[in-house]
Amino acid sequence: MAKKFVIMGVAGCGKTSVGEALGAKFGWHYEDGDTLHPQHNIDKMERGIPLTDADRHPWLLLVGETLCTHTGSIAIGCSALKRSYRDTIRQAAKTDVCFIHLAGTRELIESRMAARQGHFMPVSLLDSQFAALEPPNADENAITVDISGDLESVIAIITRSLEEQVLT
Repeated sequence: MAKKFVIMGVAGCGKTSVGEALGAKFGWHYEDGDTLHPQHNIDKMERGIPLTDADRHPWLLLVGETLCTHTGSIAIGCSALKRSYRDTIRQAAKTDVCFIHLAGTRELIESRMAARQGHFMPVSLLDSQFAALEPPNADENAITVDISGDLESVIAIITRSLEEQVLT
């Protein structure tokens, strides 16, 4: 049976790196949710303006619809910061979605954001991301992973959690 995943967390937490690594490991398709943003959202973020819930809504629907229409297992990188955003994705996906929350300190993520090149999301928006973040609750199908280790150790932790909770 095809599995549907969202790799979630604030900007700079490693959604793309983790999603690509998990996709390669498990044979899933990985989709960077940034490619699903309408251009006006990207333009707004490039200018250092946080997105509103209204800005995000069409994007979240598209994330969920992409999960719904993809026939195989898929992971999409999407911040999914609030419970209501995750609910929108789940509803549009029309199936169970497992959220993999990449959690780290503000200091760690800021240092990673400052080091990356060519991304539209400025470090100046990190505070708004953390302000909006509502970590998944116990009643959500979610795994929370500390990202303070290297990519290999983060993937190993996620793999163990998935094998225990989701893939069995």
